[in-house]
Amino acid sequence: MANQKLQVARAAAVTPSNTVDIPYVGGGDIKWDCVLYIGGAGNLRVLTAGEDDVTFNGVLAGSFLPVQVKRVFASGTTATNIVALW
Repeated sequence: MANQKLQVARAAAVTPSNTVDIPYVGGGDIKWDCVLYIGGAGNLRVLTAGEDDVTFNGVLAGSFLPVQVKRVFASGTTATNIVALW
């Protein structure tokens, strides 16, 4: 399996919300989807760029979620210290 190199230009802490998408920290009206870093283990319920509502169970601390994400839901999410990466 080839190693994938993740490079980002922007990062911000995520506040899970059932109604609000993750705001892009670069400003403007552009809605950019992001990938996530998960600092504390748990379950992670997200809305993907394709509008799929999915829960990733048992996400490990210190891992990256290589899925384009619009929102991290408060309900269904027990993972902590989540960071959005663009």
